[in-house]
Amino acid sequence: MLSSSVLVLNKNYFPVHVTTLRRAFIMLYQGVAKAVDDQYRTFDFHSWAELSVAAHDESVGIVGKMIRIPRVIVLIAYDRVPKRGIRFSRLNILLRDRHICQYCGKTFPRNRLNLDHVIPRSKDGLTTWENIVTSCHACNRKKGGRTPEEARMKLVRKPFKPESVPFFDLSQHRIRYNEWKPFINFIDFSYWNVELEP
Repeated sequence: MLSSSVLVLNKNYFPVHVTTLRRAFIMLYQGVAKAVDDQYRTFDFHSWAELSVAAHDESVGIVGKMIRIPRVIVLIAYDRVPKRGIRFSRLNILLRDRHICQYCGKTFPRNRLNLDHVIPRSKDGLTTWENIVTSCHACNRKKGGRTPEEARMKLVRKPFKPESVPFFDLSQHRIRYNEWKPFINFIDFSYWNVELEP
């Protein structure tokens, strides 16, 4: 049980790591993290230990008592995201372009954006960081299978390969808990974070 998984969030509630329950208890006890319950309330080690375990299935014994298992903890001072190799994925392209259509410059929710080949595939355009941008549905239809110059459209910003993207890759972790769901949408995760093929 002490080797089971706990999701670690930075102080902005962004997933940055998965650790063991043993390490999570140490971080709680040392005061570098707080436990997060299902109502997004935070607790230090002592207040977490005082919570009733009767209504909660998961608990572990410590000296003289039982304590609920926290499945999510938030770091008190850490606001960065660990640097990792950059994955060429839909999500990372959206993050690079900040959900902004690279033709009209407007911000859209994820479901109202497409990925567009600046130089279309029909004209031998490659599926690379330097040739893919986010575009809204209207701009995507307007551009069609033409280059921006042919469609008389201008790019807001030239596409580039970012050095890093603030995203935590949970694909390597098979065990997932209901308590993690508010912080990670797994259905979206698979589609948006799968690596694109050139």
